[in-house]
Amino acid sequence: MILKVLNSALIVFVVYLALKHGWYMLTAKPEAVNIFAKWGLGKPYAVGYGLILCTAAIFILFPKTFVWGNYIMAAGILLFICFQVYHHQLQEALIEVPFLLLNLIILYLQHPLKSL
Repeated sequence: MILKVLNSALIVFVVYLALKHGWYMLTAKPEAVNIFAKWGLGKPYAVGYGLILCTAAIFILFPKTFVWGNYIMAAGILLFICFQVYHHQLQEALIEVPFLLLNLIILYLQHPLKSL
Protein backbone atom coordinates (compact mmCIF):
# COMPACT_ATOMS: atom_id res chain seq x y z
CA MET A 1 0.00 0.00 0.00
CA ILE A 2 2.77 2.44 0.91
CA LEU A 3 4.61 1.61 -2.31
CA LYS A 4 1.49 2.39 -4.35
CA VAL A 5 1.10 5.77 -2.65
CA LEU A 6 4.79 6.55 -3.14
CA ASN A 7 4.66 5.46 -6.77
CA SER A 8 1.54 7.55 -7.34
CA ALA A 9 3.31 10.60 -5.94
CA LEU A 10 6.34 9.91 -8.14
CA ILE A 11 4.12 9.55 -11.20
CA VAL A 12 2.38 12.86 -10.48
CA PHE A 13 5.79 14.53 -10.02
CA VAL A 14 7.19 13.09 -13.27
CA VAL A 15 4.08 13.95 -15.27
CA TYR A 16 4.07 17.50 -13.90
CA LEU A 17 7.74 18.04 -14.78
CA ALA A 18 7.34 16.47 -18.22
CA LEU A 19 4.29 18.59 -19.07
CA LYS A 20 5.98 21.73 -17.75
CA HIS A 21 9.18 21.20 -19.74
CA GLY A 22 7.34 19.80 -22.74
CA TRP A 23 5.04 22.82 -22.93
CA TYR A 24 8.07 25.08 -22.52
CA MET A 25 9.62 23.51 -25.63
CA LEU A 26 6.36 23.07 -27.52
CA THR A 27 5.68 26.81 -27.32
CA ALA A 28 9.25 27.41 -28.57
CA LYS A 29 10.44 29.67 -25.79
CA PRO A 30 13.73 31.32 -26.81
CA GLU A 31 15.64 29.56 -24.02
CA ALA A 32 14.41 26.15 -25.16
CA VAL A 33 15.26 26.88 -28.79
CA ASN A 34 18.72 28.08 -27.72
CA ILE A 35 19.41 24.71 -26.07
CA PHE A 36 18.84 22.95 -29.38
CA ALA A 37 20.62 25.70 -31.32
CA LYS A 38 23.81 24.96 -29.35
CA TRP A 39 23.67 21.48 -30.85
CA GLY A 40 23.07 22.73 -34.38
CA LEU A 41 19.34 21.97 -34.30
CA GLY A 42 16.60 24.50 -34.83
CA LYS A 43 13.15 25.40 -33.59
CA PRO A 44 11.36 22.41 -35.19
CA TYR A 45 13.46 20.01 -33.13
CA ALA A 46 12.62 21.82 -29.89
CA VAL A 47 8.91 21.80 -30.76
CA GLY A 48 9.04 18.12 -31.77
CA TYR A 49 10.85 17.16 -28.57
CA GLY A 50 8.24 19.09 -26.56
CA LEU A 51 5.42 17.29 -28.35
CA ILE A 52 7.00 13.90 -27.68
CA LEU A 53 7.59 14.79 -24.03
CA CYS A 54 3.97 15.92 -23.50
CA THR A 55 2.65 12.81 -25.24
CA ALA A 56 4.82 10.53 -23.10
CA ALA A 57 3.61 12.31 -19.95
CA ILE A 58 -0.02 11.71 -20.89
CA PHE A 59 0.75 8.06 -21.72
CA ILE A 60 2.18 7.55 -18.23
CA LEU A 61 -1.15 8.42 -16.63
CA PHE A 62 -3.01 5.43 -18.08
CA PRO A 63 -2.24 1.80 -17.14
CA LYS A 64 -2.48 0.51 -20.73
CA THR A 65 0.05 3.01 -22.10
CA PHE A 66 2.12 3.39 -18.93
CA VAL A 67 5.06 1.30 -20.11
CA TRP A 68 5.21 3.01 -23.51
CA GLY A 69 5.07 6.44 -21.90
CA ASN A 70 7.96 5.62 -19.59
CA TYR A 71 10.01 4.11 -22.41
CA ILE A 72 9.43 7.14 -24.63
CA MET A 73 10.29 9.56 -21.85
CA ALA A 74 13.38 7.60 -20.80
CA ALA A 75 14.54 7.45 -24.43
CA GLY A 76 14.01 11.21 -24.77
CA ILE A 77 15.99 11.92 -21.61
CA LEU A 78 18.73 9.57 -22.76
CA LEU A 79 18.87 11.31 -26.14
CA PHE A 80 19.16 14.65 -24.35
CA ILE A 81 22.00 13.27 -22.20
CA CYS A 82 23.78 11.94 -25.29
CA PHE A 83 23.62 15.33 -27.01
CA GLN A 84 24.98 17.01 -23.89
CA VAL A 85 27.84 14.55 -23.48
CA TYR A 86 28.69 14.75 -27.19
CA HIS A 87 28.94 18.53 -26.91
CA HIS A 88 30.99 18.35 -23.69
CA GLN A 89 28.23 19.66 -21.43
CA LEU A 90 28.91 17.10 -18.73
CA GLN A 91 27.45 19.07 -15.83
CA GLU A 92 24.14 19.47 -17.67
CA ALA A 93 24.15 15.77 -18.55
CA LEU A 94 24.62 14.79 -14.92
CA ILE A 95 21.62 16.91 -13.97
CA GLU A 96 19.43 14.75 -16.26
CA VAL A 97 20.52 11.40 -14.80
CA PRO A 98 18.20 11.50 -11.73
CA PHE A 99 15.22 12.11 -14.01
CA LEU A 100 16.16 9.09 -16.11
CA LEU A 101 16.51 6.99 -12.97
CA LEU A 102 13.16 8.27 -11.71
CA ASN A 103 11.47 7.00 -14.88
CA LEU A 104 13.14 3.63 -14.48
CA ILE A 105 12.07 3.38 -10.82
CA ILE A 106 8.48 4.22 -11.73
CA LEU A 107 8.61 1.63 -14.49
CA TYR A 108 9.92 -0.97 -12.05
CA LEU A 109 7.19 -0.21 -9.50
CA GLN A 110 4.50 -0.41 -12.23
CA HIS A 111 1.30 1.59 -12.46
CA PRO A 112 -0.57 1.74 -9.13
CA LEU A 113 -3.94 1.10 -10.80
CA LYS A 114 -2.74 -1.80 -12.93
CA SER A 115 -4.49 -4.50 -10.91
CA LEU A 116 -7.86 -2.72 -10.82
